[in-house]
Amino acid sequence: MRTPLVGHHLTLWRDLARWAGRRGPEGVGEGDLAAPYAPAQSAMMYGLLFVAVAETVALALVIPWPWLHALTLVVDLWGCWYVLALHASCVVRPHVLRADGSLRLRYGALLDVTVPAAQLATLRAARAFPDTRIGAVNPSGTADLPVGGTTTLTADLTDPLTYTRPLGTRAEAHAFRFHAENAAEVARAWREAKVTPPHA
Repeated sequence: MRTPLVGHHLTLWRDLARWAGRRGPEGVGEGDLAAPYAPAQSAMMYGLLFVAVAETVALALVIPWPWLHALTLVVDLWGCWYVLALHASCVVRPHVLRADGSLRLRYGALLDVTVPAAQLATLRAARAFPDTRIGAVNPSGTADLPVGGTTTLTADLTDPLTYTRPLGTRAEAHAFRFHAENAAEVARAWREAKVTPPHA
């Protein structure tokens, strides 16, 4: 039986292969609008990767015990792979404003939330700087998906939405703030399509 941890790593491998093969974003269909967020974290992620590689090399040179050397090498190589795979996963899994009016919010392989069209009251460009973790809900009931410490879009809901956070816990939010490089385009596309809940 496949555990969530194994499934998570398999997804990262698939996303890394998709990114390396330049096969484009996953889950973006005809008529959908992708809203990428990965560029805002590229410098940080590549910086982390550089530090992880440097640490791997440094520890390989200074640790004298073979058993400990082997153990730290495995852990450090996994760390290097994970940083690169997570960033690749964020690149190939952008947020998506779907043609049917629903909104799919993601953070790589860690988070995937779908807001049905009927539950999406407003979608507006608004920059914020939340000091929270990915998927955390603040006291006002807003779930934040910051990238680089910033969100650029706010989705207000007609009713609370229950979703699964990155570590598997359940949460409920009345609104979502998330980062998208093309925030103005996404907000304009939603308005122009008149994606308004029937009971709003």
